[in-house]
Amino acid sequence: MAATGNLTAYFSHPGLKNVTMMSKETSGTPDPTEPTNLPASSVEEYYSPAEGKTGTELKSALHNIIDDHTEISYSAVWEALRNTDEDPTNANNVILLYTGRSQGKFTNGSGVNDWNREHVWAKSHGDFGTSMGAGTDLHHLRPTDMTVNSTRNNLDFDNGGQQHSEALGNYYDSDSWEPRDEVKGDVARMLFYMATRYEGDVSDEPDLELNNLVNNGTAPYHGKLSVLLQWHQQDPVDASERRRNDIIYSDYQHNRNPFIDHPEWVSAIWN
Repeated sequence: MAATGNLTAYFSHPGLKNVTMMSKETSGTPDPTEPTNLPASSVEEYYSPAEGKTGTELKSALHNIIDDHTEISYSAVWEALRNTDEDPTNANNVILLYTGRSQGKFTNGSGVNDWNREHVWAKSHGDFGTSMGAGTDLHHLRPTDMTVNSTRNNLDFDNGGQQHSEALGNYYDSDSWEPRDEVKGDVARMLFYMATRYEGDVSDEPDLELNNLVNNGTAPYHGKLSVLLQWHQQDPVDASERRRNDIIYSDYQHNRNPFIDHPEWVSAIWN
């Protein structure tokens, strides 16, 4: 579904270069230099089909709004993350999700101190890999330190464990990962998005759901829902999330994370 409305100037960002983009929409791809912030009236228009709904009816309405986004290739994710996760105090750097470290945009790769592409909804949970769609959805892909990403692996999210020696404030054990306090809500809202966006209503898309378990393995489930709900309350939406949501909407996928725009919809669906 494509949103309509007027955009107002806020940030401008370079678009993708020499990448493959595939859209399920019939309209052309907007100019990637378009401003990225939607006025409140346009945001409300975007979500108008969800007005007055709660529970499964709300979740279904939001799915229909954010479904059929413009998909990018996995190789294109590198350049997109340089834009969405740019350090606001240093345009040459990105901020890494779990460490919070500011690092050069082009120090990505497989080296010990490089950053790579973290699937916050672990890609094995539903076995979608890096395929276009869930595997390249920028709303849950973030730059992370390579070795920290390797430790997190496909763990579910929960509280507790031993502190990671390189990513202080992050804890893990054999079946779960706890991110630092500053991004707990970010992680939760990314997973709420994924569970809403991917409902298995298209043959090549998984049906992703949140549950209250860990050790979900390759099942299309991610936990731990009760903890994610706590993290959502503990770490409210901030300016960096809103900025990221705007950039993904205007420059790349042309869909939004509803739980950044309307945090109250989390409890309206899952509580």
